[in-house]
Amino acid sequence: MRAISTNANLVGSLWMVAAMFGFALEDSFFKASTDTLPIGQAIVLLGATGALIFSILARRNEQSLLVAEVRSKPMIIRAGFEITGRLFFFLAIALAPLSSATVILQATPIVVVAGAALFLGDKVGWRRWLAIALGLTGVLIVLNPDSQSFTWHSAFAVIGMLGFAGRDLASRAAPATLTTSVLGFYGFLAIIVAGIIYRYWSGEPFVTVTFENGTLIALSAVFGVLGYSSLMKAMRTGEISAVAPFRYSRLLIGLGIGVLWFGESLTTRMLIGSAIIILAGLFLLWRGRSS
Repeated sequence: MRAISTNANLVGSLWMVAAMFGFALEDSFFKASTDTLPIGQAIVLLGATGALIFSILARRNEQSLLVAEVRSKPMIIRAGFEITGRLFFFLAIALAPLSSATVILQATPIVVVAGAALFLGDKVGWRRWLAIALGLTGVLIVLNPDSQSFTWHSAFAVIGMLGFAGRDLASRAAPATLTTSVLGFYGFLAIIVAGIIYRYWSGEPFVTVTFENGTLIALSAVFGVLGYSSLMKAMRTGEISAVAPFRYSRLLIGLGIGVLWFGESLTTRMLIGSAIIILAGLFLLWRGRSS
């Protein structure tokens, strides 16, 4: 029995790393596409492409997208947080360094634990509250709001992270009967809405899509779908406490891509903040498992 559990945890961990690799590449190809595409248009195209892929997958698996569960209150709340998270995180990776946005995103599980305690009645002791405070301190260290180099573009990542945390909390109450394809389809529909909102707020004109930027958007959508599907497989394989820590592999992948692809530099503050966020998150996972 132990061998089976160990094997399941290994497989789940590999799926989690694959998911984080997919999400990191989704972010990278999207950022590259915004060099020649208006941000709002890029977001809309990414959402439409991803939704199309998931609709094809659902049809192939004979799954209906028009099910009553998607109109449930938790799903409506989830959609609102999804739109907020996607919009501001895409703005962050388009306008700010990919590495800093990736670091800030790693605080999502920390905020989820705090939100579960404040709004869902989960019991959180003083040690975990201390870890939450330390994790958020790590975010402030990365942001460095007192510095003259601080820009609100980096703060967009914080708003996006809070949106994703709200989405994850709402997902706890979402109907368990909804499949990965259905959840992914509506997740990418939320991206379309986010793009439309930003396009009309910014007044950006749409431009002609070229082969180059169209390919970047398509690759972003494909890796986003692969990341989402792999994440669902990871969370359904093995123990969550064994699989979840591998979420932080996204940090290493994102930092590597930021440096090697986009020529970004890693500051001492960013590395210190990253270490604090990861240690706080791992402690929360450990305490959650032992409680």
